[in-house]
Amino acid sequence: MAQSITKRIRIRLKAYDHRLLDQSTSEIVETARRAGAQVAGPIPLPTVRNSYTVNRSPHVDKKSREQFEIRTHKRLLDILEPTQDTVDALSRLDLPAGVDVEIKAYHKGAK
Repeated sequence: MAQSITKRIRIRLKAYDHRLLDQSTSEIVETARRAGAQVAGPIPLPTVRNSYTVNRSPHVDKKSREQFEIRTHKRLLDILEPTQDTVDALSRLDLPAGVDVEIKAYHKGAK
């Protein structure tokens, strides 16, 4: 068995489209499992909802307004005891443009 390089890799994904986010999450989980790593998750995190209210008319009619909202969906993945093969496979992975990926590595000595 290959030597583990870190204790854990935490991947946090964000996207406006939940279907795109779920597709990316399943790709990452499949790739990590094929490389021999143990995966915890995906854990759905709370969705952030931002509302924006704008005037419909540029001049008068202050009471006439329109509301827009944008939702940010988030998922969390933990890859436990990853090997160098796992890291190489994940780095070659090509994810869609609408998904923001944040990666943190926790090393063996760190708490």
